[in-house]
Amino acid sequence: MLGKTAGGLFWMFRYLERAENTARLLEAGWHMALTRSGDAANEWQSIVTTAGINEIYQQKYDTYEAAQVINFLLRDKDNPSSVMTSITAARNNGRLVRTALSSEVWEATNECWMVLKDLLARPVTERAMHDILTQIRFRTSVVRGALHGTMLRNDIFAFARLGTFIERADNTARILDVKYYVLLPSAAFVGSTIDNAQWEVILRSVSAERSYRWLTGGESSPATIADFLILDSRMPRSLAFCAKKIGENLKHLESEYEAREESHVQADALCHRINSHTVDTIFEEGLHEMLTDFIVDNAKLAGHIEKDFRFYG
Repeated sequence: MLGKTAGGLFWMFRYLERAENTARLLEAGWHMALTRSGDAANEWQSIVTTAGINEIYQQKYDTYEAAQVINFLLRDKDNPSSVMTSITAARNNGRLVRTALSSEVWEATNECWMVLKDLLARPVTERAMHDILTQIRFRTSVVRGALHGTMLRNDIFAFARLGTFIERADNTARILDVKYYVLLPSAAFVGSTIDNAQWEVILRSVSAERSYRWLTGGESSPATIADFLILDSRMPRSLAFCAKKIGENLKHLESEYEAREESHVQADALCHRINSHTVDTIFEEGLHEMLTDFIVDNAKLAGHIEKDFRFYG
């Protein structure tokens, strides 16, 4: 495989995952704003900050009004991480690697782009937001389903999945971080009704509420929810699950190309750091600090994977 093809696959599925994750993050922030009695602008600002686009946002807007944030995250061309920008980038990368994809994957990607382009052609109101966010999640999941249902489990599949899990890990860590660090700066809220309600919003934002309830019998606490979303390797959006899948796909490439690169070493180290924690040690050492370190390490790992593309050719 050419390194150019590997990069196209990696970024195609990073962008698809980013679009879905942005929709999930926006939904989480929206629900949090509804459950808070304080200044809603602070909640919208926290979402922009979590997405890592606050500096870009401030170049265009002076305030954090709901309509502005919603449209900036969903459809603004000046935002390189908006849903529409991400979907367009995914489609463009898909066109570059079209011969590596099954017809079903390409058609699902193209249809995703066409549907969302139409839905996001006009400003999005809060009233219409739920339906549009649902469509974003549905259309990206169709592409993912086509990948799973029609593609060989070879190096092409491995690069696609690496892009997915690198992006997903970053998103889960950021959602957890904005919840506990930005939205709850005061320890006085920890364990309160507001605190627990917001943790439940986080579960819904990553489609984990039913699984969590099934495992815990309906009881909930910040510690058990953090444990589920960080350390439970059965949960498809947990940090542990993402780190495990990144490692598995890199091992597939190591076996297929008979080469072990720096990205393999970094992935093993990331998995070890996750597995060496318990939820008690995470809270003792600081949840924000742990999540910040994870985001940085995950970004470094992504950089190493990209550097290693040159070896796949």
